[in-house]
Amino acid sequence: MAENDVCPSLAIDVIKSYTNHGVVKWAKAHFFVGTPVCPGPRSSPRLFQRDRKRFFMAVDVELIRNMAARVAASEGLTLVDVEVKGGRTNQLLRIYIDKPSGVSHADCQTMSEQMSALLDVEDPFPGRYMLEVSSPGLDRQLSRPSEFEWFAGRRARLVLRDAVEGPKVIDGRLAGVESGRVRFDLGAGEIREYRLDEISKARLVPE
Repeated sequence: MAENDVCPSLAIDVIKSYTNHGVVKWAKAHFFVGTPVCPGPRSSPRLFQRDRKRFFMAVDVELIRNMAARVAASEGLTLVDVEVKGGRTNQLLRIYIDKPSGVSHADCQTMSEQMSALLDVEDPFPGRYMLEVSSPGLDRQLSRPSEFEWFAGRRARLVLRDAVEGPKVIDGRLAGVESGRVRFDLGAGEIREYRLDEISKARLVPE
């Protein structure tokens, strides 16, 4: 396996503390010290209501995805996927990037720094969160049409939901997406097409 096939992920913890003067934010790589503090009785009622409302708002994943896509493109990278996991006060933002020559540690670091700056401005998270940037991985699970398109030519394994004829688990090579259907090369010139809702699971197979 080449050195750049899988890059170590970079993680940044961001903690928010609500004070009498507004929102104070700081970041510390890998580890954090402290816990979120709600406004005390001396806090401005208007500020408290605003922050309380933001706390219960859902994170706009599409906004973050668009931000990440712009940053990736500006650095010669491709955004593969964006995931937001965890509760409202302890969320994980995971960003997957890739490029033809393989993702390096420097690519992850650059993407992390650029995204951190944008997230500070947009402020989409109501509480503490962790930012993690990494390569997709050699055995990544696939679910979006863009992922099936990006990894065209790679070996993969599909698990079909309702296989009426033939096996339920099939191995082959991804052949892109056409008219909303995943094209799958079984070899010997045989290519089959599947709707996304026909595929229960899909995963890359390391070569």
